[in-house]
Amino acid sequence: MTISRKFLSNSAKETIDFAEKFAKGLKAGDIIALIGNLGAGKTTFTKGIAKGLGVKNYSHVNSPTFVLIKEYKGKIPLYHFDLYRLDNIKDIEDLDSDGYFFGHGVTVVEWADKCKALLPKKYIRVEFKIKGENKREISIK
Repeated sequence: MTISRKFLSNSAKETIDFAEKFAKGLKAGDIIALIGNLGAGKTTFTKGIAKGLGVKNYSHVNSPTFVLIKEYKGKIPLYHFDLYRLDNIKDIEDLDSDGYFFGHGVTVVEWADKCKALLPKKYIRVEFKIKGENKREISIK
């Protein structure tokens, strides 16, 4: 059964607040696949997840575009992937994605459409659509 939920955000703060509430229902082993264009709000949403998981200094969460993976300590560890620069599935496999996907934390993957074949059968898909300068439609499936 697929459960779908949509949210229209009018600001970065609203996106963070929504993601913080969403994170309250997450547990170790959950994988969040973020899909959307550049600037659509994926990293902002991840900040909200970090806040909801109790990560101190959640506002310092940023996109790990050049380091590819960042780990944050909270009530549950947060593993934050950014696959923007990777185009080869082999490069993604070399990141030890299995160690994170089947680890003891919550894994958030920006640009998850690049690693669809590596994702476990069960994951939460979050799609972002730009609806205006500060408006974003966030769909959770």
